[in-house]
Order: sequence, then structure tokens, then C-alpha cells
Amino acid sequence: MKKSHLLAIVVVAVAIGILISASKDVTTYANFSQAAQSEDKVKLVGELVKDRPVEYDPAKDPNFMAFYLKDDAGEIRRVELLAAKPQDFERSESIVLTGQMKGETFAASDMLLKCPSKYKDQEIYVREKQG
Repeated sequence: MKKSHLLAIVVVAVAIGILISASKDVTTYANFSQAAQSEDKVKLVGELVKDRPVEYDPAKDPNFMAFYLKDDAGEIRRVELLAAKPQDFERSESIVLTGQMKGETFAASDMLLKCPSKYKDQEIYVREKQG
């Protein structure tokens, strides 16, 4: 067998391995009630409930934070994340969490924040000036 054929087989095998490992990480979007019924990890989209406390004490445990999230169905639940508190967390417009329900609490393993655009005020100003 030629070296080029052997190399092609190795490249194809690696590509198949990557696809298989990526397919195991595929999760579905859900709300709290759907997450409670699922035993798999789900993605949950919601907004931070700003009138409830955010628990984060870096002196005690820098890799733990807890907060309350309102999902797309309007249900509010406690979320626990085993990671440091992201910068501008309170300013986020929406939060995407990956995890699963543990009793009445959503245990998140990953979080993605959608923050307001720094150009949003400028866009509003341009619209008002044109009108």
C-alpha cells in the first residue's frame, strides 16, 4: 500500500471519530418542565431574574454560583453552575445553559451569555435622528 493511501485512511478515520464524538454532545432546547422529564443534558434559554439574589462568594468557592432563571415558558427556577461568575453577568439579555435537572434545581455544566450590543444605543439614536 502506498503511503498516500495509508495517510488518506488515517484522515478518514480521524474525521469519523470527530463526527461520532460531536454527535454525542448534541442536546435539545427545552424549558424547565421538559428538562425535568429528560434524563439527558438539555440546553435551556432564559433570562436572569434580577430581583432574586445571585450567590457567588469567590473567597468561599470561586467555582460555584447560584442564581434564578426565568425560562421561555415563564417558569422560574434556581440554577447552580460549577464555574466562576462571568464578567457582566447581570447585564446579560439572555442566558443559554447546558445541564440537567437535579430535583427542583437546574445543574448547569456550561453557560453562554448574550450581552447587549455596545452599538445598541447608537442605533436607537440614529433612528430617532432620522425620524
